[in-house]
Amino acid sequence: MSTDSAHDPDAASPADEGVSFAETALKLGGKSDDEARRTGVIDTADDQVEALFAPQYQTVRSPAHRAVWDRGVPVDEFRTPKTETPPEVRKVMDASLAIVRRHKAAGTLFDGEGKVSDEVFGELGVAGYWGLLVDREYGGAGAPFSSFAAFLGEMATIDGTVAGLASIHGCIGAVDPVNAFGDTAQKQKFLPGLASGERLSAFALTEPCAGSDLTALRTTAVLDGDDYVVNGEKLFISNITPGRTIGLVCLVEGKPSVLIAELPAEENEHFQLKKYGLYALSHLHNRGIVFNNFRVPKESLLRPARGDGLTIAYHGLNLGRVSLCANAAGTMRQLLAGMLPWGEFRVTYSEPIAHRELVQRRIGEMAGLIVGADALVGWCAGLLDRGYRGEMECIIAKIYGSEALKHASIELYMKTHGGRSFLHGHTFGDNVHDYLAPCIYEGEGEMLGMAFFKSLVKDHGKTYFEPIGKALAAAGIKKPNPMNPAHAMVLSRVAAPYLKWQIARRLVWNAAPELPKMPDALRRHANYACDHLQDMALEISGVMQKFQLSLADRQCKMSELSTRCQDLITMLAVTTHAAAQPDERVRTAAEVLCSGLKRRLTGKRPSNRYFKQVTALGAEIAEAAAAGEAPFPGLEQIDPAPILMKY
Repeated sequence: MSTDSAHDPDAASPADEGVSFAETALKLGGKSDDEARRTGVIDTADDQVEALFAPQYQTVRSPAHRAVWDRGVPVDEFRTPKTETPPEVRKVMDASLAIVRRHKAAGTLFDGEGKVSDEVFGELGVAGYWGLLVDREYGGAGAPFSSFAAFLGEMATIDGTVAGLASIHGCIGAVDPVNAFGDTAQKQKFLPGLASGERLSAFALTEPCAGSDLTALRTTAVLDGDDYVVNGEKLFISNITPGRTIGLVCLVEGKPSVLIAELPAEENEHFQLKKYGLYALSHLHNRGIVFNNFRVPKESLLRPARGDGLTIAYHGLNLGRVSLCANAAGTMRQLLAGMLPWGEFRVTYSEPIAHRELVQRRIGEMAGLIVGADALVGWCAGLLDRGYRGEMECIIAKIYGSEALKHASIELYMKTHGGRSFLHGHTFGDNVHDYLAPCIYEGEGEMLGMAFFKSLVKDHGKTYFEPIGKALAAAGIKKPNPMNPAHAMVLSRVAAPYLKWQIARRLVWNAAPELPKMPDALRRHANYACDHLQDMALEISGVMQKFQLSLADRQCKMSELSTRCQDLITMLAVTTHAAAQPDERVRTAAEVLCSGLKRRLTGKRPSNRYFKQVTALGAEIAEAAAAGEAPFPGLEQIDPAPILMKY
């Protein structure tokens, strides 16, 4: 669904070779040829990525899609699978954690410029950190992604930058493109160095004029003998210094392509770094790259069986989105660990603030946000390991993780620490931009929310609305009116399948979900999520019917519908995850989170029962910490930042 009117009855149909449904809809709606072409390129790239997956693991068979459009929510597909980490992989992880923990304690994690030091990079390479996602035959550990994602959450409790570097290197850097799309020779050439850390990696996609619009790429690579000659500029490239191995997205013969380029050890006339001030990512190098007749061997071009460079770019983003949520989970644990001793130290009116309801509520809500991130990471990573594309689910994880971290850092952590938050050396003041920037990383949240919505409605639109749109366009009808006999005649020939679907959906009760064993409170939230997810189908379809081809221009409505779907799906993932956890505080935290999500969906105010529950949870966590007990899972090994200005 794309535009608001139809013009050319002879316009190419979505079935025409090389023309996507989105491109055709935009043309029918009177959009510019350029906008239609660009949208069509993105839509085609999406189809090409989809074709990489077996039919049962494509978007229409994904849990999020089925939860809305199927009769009955596939609850079993929302359960977090148990992760079995191979002993040799766990050994690499434990060694890596020990290295970072030791350097952080010694004050040697960062160099004189405040960046992660070369010594730390090297030690992590020896431990095998950079090769976690590289297959064993190429010198890596071959970690399941579920194990890797959970481990990033552990690493983030010590340092989020080091955790983020593993994601940049292994998920969106050169490792995943070579793993997924490289031929045997390319894997043999690049993966051993990437696994050992001899060649760390980055992904060079963004350009000054190409951010969310990836069809605006300008960097080119022209074949000249045995090399491609690259010219252009990249921007906001994380983990980039001379000597890196990068996945370089550029235009080859006018089509987006990916070259695996090994940068020289020093800048030269053909390769320079553009340095700029950047508040976020302060502990790693983020720079622009300028290429001027830079040569890359032609055998470094990745040639996917289907698609092009955009196909490659989109493939790794799902891994990065789950990794971002895992990093958020670990970082929020770090924040919670810092709130607890401060809550006991800070006394107002002769009583520690940890005994005050407002602070207890913040502690309880922080625990809920952490459980939500844990649930989405485990669920999404498990889907990817099983072979699902997982695009819709991973978008939910990314948006949730980034928004939860933003809320946790500002509303819960900063407000609890008060004015000390802005002291030099304070965790918040020194890292606030890194707490906010994930809302932009891997795609800005609301833009991704619309991408989620478009994936959700794509099949329904092609099945029921595309035939109607084509028939109306062929008849020259711009605004159909069923009361007009001529319009009614055209609609009668093509609208029957849609009317049949709508009637069947309205006449059949929502199917009762088959939920696993869980406490009654969690069961109520799970039932609510399942019931309302099934209700979304008619509402979404009604919006598609109302706006027809103009739906793509109704960004606010798409965003609002998308957010509601995401919240319901999050509730279901969280309840099934928490039901399987042995820790009572985790289950209570899940109830707290789901209560908040439900209020956002219904618009109701918090009840006294909610305040009692969340503050009791916060008080229990604070009291356990004060008594030297384990206050919440995952906080055991965290050393809270020191309290500044103790007076």
